Amino acid sequence: MARALAILVVALSWAASSPAQDVRSPILTIDSERLYRDSAFGQRVLNEIEARTSELAEDNRRIETELEAEERALTDQRADMAPDAFRALADAFDARVEAIRRDRDARSRAIADLLEENRDRFLISAAPVLEEIMRDTGAAVILEQRSVFVSANAIDITDLAISRMDESLGDGSEQQ
Repeated sequence: MARALAILVVALSWAASSPAQDVRSPILTIDSERLYRDSAFGQRVLNEIEARTSELAEDNRRIETELEAEERALTDQRADMAPDAFRALADAFDARVEAIRRDRDARSRAIADLLEENRDRFLISAAPVLEEIMRDTGAAVILEQRSVFVSANAIDITDLAISRMDESLGDGSEQQ
């Protein structure tokens, strides 16, 4: 009985240890999406992107309401205007709507570009951290978890990588 209890204690203490830090494997896996999303850097960027996207959407709704009112007013004036005068106003309105649409599209692309630039910056910063983890664990390669058909959870270093990226890069706001 005492021997069984001792074996259980040893097994539980081994299972409770941090597998990513203790793993000795030539192959490791990582969930790069989660690495980015759950890191302090990724959370800051995603919050900023969400705020900018919400602001843009709110601004778009306001502009849409204004344009709808302007279009109704223009339509109401049509009966009292000469066709050439109405056409000139309608063409000017259409040109303004197109300019606004181009501006909104450019702002939306700028937000997407910001997300991509920060993601690239994060991945560049992650390379030395991941290389250090490889050295620490004796690994020869880190594979993307989604590219692996089956693996043991013990070789997943995502949590360890998040922790080290947070130590190394933080939320990245100081480096901008």
